[in-house]
Amino acid sequence: MSPRAVAERSAQLGLELIAVCDHNSAENAAAAIRAGRRYGVEVIPGMEITSREEAHLLGLFPSVDAALEVQEVIHGALPWENDPDKFGQQIVADDQDNVEAFNPRLLLGATTLSVEEVVGLIRRAEGLAIASHIDRGEYSIISQLGFLPPTLRLDALEVSYVLGLRRGREIYGKYGLPLVCSSDAHAPEEIGRGGLQIECAAAGFKELRLALAGESGRRIVAPE
Repeated sequence: MSPRAVAERSAQLGLELIAVCDHNSAENAAAAIRAGRRYGVEVIPGMEITSREEAHLLGLFPSVDAALEVQEVIHGALPWENDPDKFGQQIVADDQDNVEAFNPRLLLGATTLSVEEVVGLIRRAEGLAIASHIDRGEYSIISQLGFLPPTLRLDALEVSYVLGLRRGREIYGKYGLPLVCSSDAHAPEEIGRGGLQIECAAAGFKELRLALAGESGRRIVAPE
């Protein structure tokens, strides 16, 4: 799952817009964007953040700088060090698959930040805050808290590729929030197993924000 491999596989599948969301880190986002440009794929810098309740939240950001500002706070809220012998090396690579560094924090762990604090952090960076895979029985807001807090300022809910967007809307439309479907890929062959279509002017973060808000004629299209 190097930046180059992600961009290459996405281009092979004809994907125009993807988001790269490593666990609790955005260190590979800039390289993914550069690789995406070579392959004709627009890349949104993102992060899948684990709250202290062990709920996953997606943060999608308008720029790499915004993502890295959030990352600084997230890394300061990760209390554990990585053990490479148990969990493997956490590689920071460039867009040509060259290893540049290793992240020493345990990125698969939970931060010390609450769900509310994580969402607030994303929104202050002008990012999109999305509850990850809410249909899963673990690491989702609903599985961890037992409910979706009505005051949580989310931009969307994500359903897994297993459920799909159309079925997800039938089940979770009651919350009154836009739904997205993602592949949640952890290997190149998993890229594109989930996704969505957006009616918009161009592939990019601003157009995705408009589509989620249903503004200016942009919208998320549910498959028939």
